[in-house]
Amino acid sequence: MLKRTALYDTHTALGGKMVEFAGYELPVQYSGILEEHRAVRTAAGIFDVSHMGEFFFEGEGAEAALNSLLSNDIRGMTDGRVRYSLLPNERGGAVDDVLVYRMNAEKFMVVVNGANVAKDEAHVRAHLSGCGFRNESEKVSQMAVQGPASEKIMERVTEGTLPRKYYTFTEDVSVGGHRVLISRTGYTGETGFEIYCKNACAAEIYAVILAAGKEYGLIPCGLGARDTLRLEAGMPLYGHELGEDIPVDEVGLDFAVKPEKGDFTGRDAVIAHVPEYERIGVKVVGRGIVRENCDIYADGVPVGRSTSGTHSPTLGCGIAMLRIKRGAEGALAADVRGRMIPLERTGLPFVGRR
Repeated sequence: MLKRTALYDTHTALGGKMVEFAGYELPVQYSGILEEHRAVRTAAGIFDVSHMGEFFFEGEGAEAALNSLLSNDIRGMTDGRVRYSLLPNERGGAVDDVLVYRMNAEKFMVVVNGANVAKDEAHVRAHLSGCGFRNESEKVSQMAVQGPASEKIMERVTEGTLPRKYYTFTEDVSVGGHRVLISRTGYTGETGFEIYCKNACAAEIYAVILAAGKEYGLIPCGLGARDTLRLEAGMPLYGHELGEDIPVDEVGLDFAVKPEKGDFTGRDAVIAHVPEYERIGVKVVGRGIVRENCDIYADGVPVGRSTSGTHSPTLGCGIAMLRIKRGAEGALAADVRGRMIPLERTGLPFVGRR
């Protein structure tokens, strides 16, 4: 049976089209993916991301214990900072990609992907020692307000000071009279905030934000727009660009892989591995859309596959991320149901942070 977030009734009342995702019933769209995408690029959108998981690591040894699980180095983080990391397995692949929140020296929150909560918990429990661990995923709701107008909207509804820097958070705030945690990370390439709260107050907080944001063009957004936005922003998606059998040094996230920090799960495999593939971005030349799992060729020679692809509403053309052999040269093309579609290499992100 599918689970429902605390905002399920809100979604249905607003006309959200519900689909299965990560074991939940979540809205894929309301007014339409294109309209929702453009709202986030020009004004603001609000997303229910309560399917995401929240793990807590606590105790005197929390920092060292957590650091032994992660590819990135969380030593030196200060209270109120967020850091991106991969959660590697013994083979050097990714169990997941996560966000680490340092609340204090003896308490960290780690946000994990919704579809991976159960396996992440099993992995953590199998490898963790030296601190306490709690999975609070079922008790926490999360909303994301994204877009150029998001800061003005959040200033109107927040009692206390918002986080002003990218990858920071604050707990000393409230929305609609409810104590919340607000962070400033984002998955769309735009300015944005995440609001973490207890399930019981999620619907009221959502309604407060939606009402305050109306004059700024804020609209409810679903999974469809979230995916097109993250792809334009060049953000990897677990199960597409990342996975258990994709080495963490082949995904273009070297800033989050620090073998030099000392021992962590999978470190030996990472050090021993010679990267063979890389993640790149491409635009479609002419017409056509390249989705995931299309064979990619360079001058007619197979070199890899597409991992994500869509039509970019912002750029007005097809875009895709590829996993191809390093050093592959020649004209790139994707095999889309027997039709060879020319591709042009481009940098990531496709649409930059503004």
